[in-house]
Amino acid sequence: MIHIVFNEADISVLQQAIALDESLQGEVIQIKDDYAVGPLENIYKGEGREQRLQWWRDVLSGGDYDGKVDNGEVDDYKTIAEIVGTMRRDSGEVLWIWAAQNKHDVSGYYWMLHFIKEFQGRVFILYLNNLPFLNEKGQLFYPSWLSTIPPKEFLKAKKLARPITLSEFEVDPDEWLKLCGENKGVRILEGGKKLVQGDYDFYDADLKKFITGDWQKASRIIHQFNAKNKHTTGDAYLLWRLKKLIGEGGLDVQGEVRNMKDFEVKMKTDQPVETE
Repeated sequence: MIHIVFNEADISVLQQAIALDESLQGEVIQIKDDYAVGPLENIYKGEGREQRLQWWRDVLSGGDYDGKVDNGEVDDYKTIAEIVGTMRRDSGEVLWIWAAQNKHDVSGYYWMLHFIKEFQGRVFILYLNNLPFLNEKGQLFYPSWLSTIPPKEFLKAKKLARPITLSEFEVDPDEWLKLCGENKGVRILEGGKKLVQGDYDFYDADLKKFITGDWQKASRIIHQFNAKNKHTTGDAYLLWRLKKLIGEGGLDVQGEVRNMKDFEVKMKTDQPVETE
């Protein structure tokens, strides 16, 4: 059994759940790229892959994650090739894809389907959408991320595993390819597995709401956004958008505009009119 997750935080909590139930024994593998942002055009071809890599280089340049694209840490194509190889060599191997109701997990799920259709009947989905769980205090909640589910609750979640149907292997990749062809920059989950898209500046207006007339570190603005905004995304993407807003004017900045903790931002105050 191979378990697929889409967030680093999901790995440890699922491993803890596996330790509680021998029937779940298997390797936990993460698909690391965030397919909810960035270009998708021709993503399964060499030029599309390179275009996406270059986009990430530009986004991460001069920031907290500069150089991460080319350090070998994120290579989903190598990861999926190894998974496919394992599945082909062992006809008894099965794949469990764990996804919570968020655009990041759902986008990763869609991206994967292209590579694993040949294993229909051996690929299972555990999509935890609109399902209640108990938190550590025994209170009912609806998780948007796997990592927020206590390990013991995963033992109930395993009952939700079902094979991805032949129909889903036909329809879902077609829906994904339509999105890829739109060449937009941001994907949002409307409900179920339905993704809609927006332009690269989708988050800009909401991000501005957390910039005040007082100096704040970029890291604080980004943290506040992700803690309070309806639609959220990764720190690296928000840092890139904040730098774009600075470049457009309208914001005052002090410090070196690199890492999130290196500079502060506030709304530009109106300058007084000079009189003679």
